[in-house]
Amino acid sequence: MKLAPAQLAKHLQGTLAPVYVVSGDEHLLCQEAGDAIRAATRAQGFSERQVFHAESGFDWSQLIEAGASLSLFAEKRLLELRIANGKPGDKGAAALLEYLARPAEDTVLLISLPKLDGSTQKTKWAKALIDGKDVQFLQIWPVEATQLPQWIRQRLAQAGLSADQEAIELIAARVEGNLLAAAQEVEKLKLLAEGGQINAATVQAAVADSARYDVFGLIDAALHGQAAHALHMLEGLRGEGVEAPVILWALARELRLLANLAMQYSQGTPLERAFAQARPPVWDKRRPLLSKALQRHGATAWNQMLVEAQQIDAQVKGQAEGDPWIGLSQLCLRLAGKRFGLA
Repeated sequence: MKLAPAQLAKHLQGTLAPVYVVSGDEHLLCQEAGDAIRAATRAQGFSERQVFHAESGFDWSQLIEAGASLSLFAEKRLLELRIANGKPGDKGAAALLEYLARPAEDTVLLISLPKLDGSTQKTKWAKALIDGKDVQFLQIWPVEATQLPQWIRQRLAQAGLSADQEAIELIAARVEGNLLAAAQEVEKLKLLAEGGQINAATVQAAVADSARYDVFGLIDAALHGQAAHALHMLEGLRGEGVEAPVILWALARELRLLANLAMQYSQGTPLERAFAQARPPVWDKRRPLLSKALQRHGATAWNQMLVEAQQIDAQVKGQAEGDPWIGLSQLCLRLAGKRFGLA
């Protein structure tokens, strides 16, 4: 049955369900929901944990055998099944249905899935997860732009902070929908806030404090064609602990905008009109920078860079070989108009 994310904390205070499913594409919220379930199992004595990654070639009999076997070390166990592509295939579907028909005793199964599309939700295995009597299914939805200020306010409150509306709007404008970046901003503000109060000046101070290696500064350096500086900033961000998905999100967002602008321009639309029609519209102060970048690459090149960004995303998720940080370096070089290996 479905369980609203807002009800999860209260639910976890009681008897745990045999199976939990966390489904969605918002990495931060899915991770935190999973962490809450893991913490609840530990608190209730589920001291053994086993994790399965259902990738290509995965032996689904491992799941059934794990459910049927007795633990040698603990009376209660947590099994985790991560299906990164959301497609278990015929063998996986059969294994899931078999497990759900007879959930293992003294065991909690936590299944992690991306958002399931409409056709997938109609499959027998997905219906069993969504509507099963022994299953709690959490659908994690993205935070819409109109909901972001309230989400930030709640996040600040959880950190023991309060902020005026101007500060919240400034944070929302800075992170532009990236919840990972928003969470990092809140952590940073905890160190700068006096008496738990946040105002616009506090936020500006946090921005200035991070100006040396800023994700958006990295993008601007690449758009200016400053390849060496962009790579230096990328290494700085990595050294400061900024996660690759945060950087990739910002780069992909800019690439989607530029690919769309380049397509319109190639079809005869004046750039100023394309800027105005973009959603959200391109700010006046960024138009010269984007115009310079659009002169460097054509529509085909921007689309190719989007393909490269998708490949890096697969590397981040463990679905493709390669180091995502190398991929990010190469993407920054291409964005700056340089070939791989050249500064």
